[in-house]
Amino acid sequence: MCRVVDLRQAVLAKNDAGAAELREHLAARGTAEVNMLSSPGSGKTALLELLLARAVARGVAVAAVTADLATENDARRLARAGAPVKQVLTDGLCHLEAGMLRERLDGWLPRDTRVLFVENVGNLVCPASYDLGESLRIVLGSVTEGEDKPLKYPTAFGLAHLVVITKTDIAEAVEFDAATFHRNVRQVNPGVPVLETSARTGAGVDELLALILRVADGAPVHRPVLAHQHERYLHHHHGDEDGHTHNEHENGHVHDGDGRGHEAAHGGRPSHEHPAAASLPVAGAADTP
Repeated sequence: MCRVVDLRQAVLAKNDAGAAELREHLAARGTAEVNMLSSPGSGKTALLELLLARAVARGVAVAAVTADLATENDARRLARAGAPVKQVLTDGLCHLEAGMLRERLDGWLPRDTRVLFVENVGNLVCPASYDLGESLRIVLGSVTEGEDKPLKYPTAFGLAHLVVITKTDIAEAVEFDAATFHRNVRQVNPGVPVLETSARTGAGVDELLALILRVADGAPVHRPVLAHQHERYLHHHHGDEDGHTHNEHENGHVHDGDGRGHEAAHGGRPSHEHPAAASLPVAGAADTP
């Protein structure tokens, strides 16, 4: 079983190295990457289409990569916003990896792109473990998915720099308990900002875009406590010979919340101690006591 664990750690370490290179490459060209994760049907594409359209209307240079197992439906939909869009077909793979993303960006991403949106594969398990070189990681949950979503997927929500609630225009109809959702988010990711949105009414979209642009300008983001805990866990178990295993998706490396990159446990880079930091202020963000 040690060989299985070592193989999983090697895959993540390789991805970490690629993510660090991609982050450096994007930073050098002045591009901030936003990694968007959610379950299928959360309204991620609808929200992203609106974000792209509003950015284009404001003259902000944006682009998007959307990943799916099959079809180019989302790319065609997002292209209606007027921004450059590229579809990535994973051919059955449940997540994007940094190397895959870098390959798709080379020779395609417009030079003046200020923000690159990455719509990850609809899945809250596999993608949570893979750093894509992002400056901001957003995890979305819709009011139709239930208040316990953060507890069911603690790694995804626990490693988020920002949590976005979608479809709030129908919250009352589906009897969504916002207070419970916020409480559950805080349980797995203390201090993370939570923003409520509706692609149908436009509520919260301008606030979300403003936050993203502040991050693109260098504003610090929330540092998840779980990211540091995962790194320490990887260090503790690296080289173990006792045959114990650990869950692949519960030990994925993600970058540090300030966009510089949490150093990989197996990539030859040093570890840094990071206490939890205060959340980036978000206009219109809700944080129910």
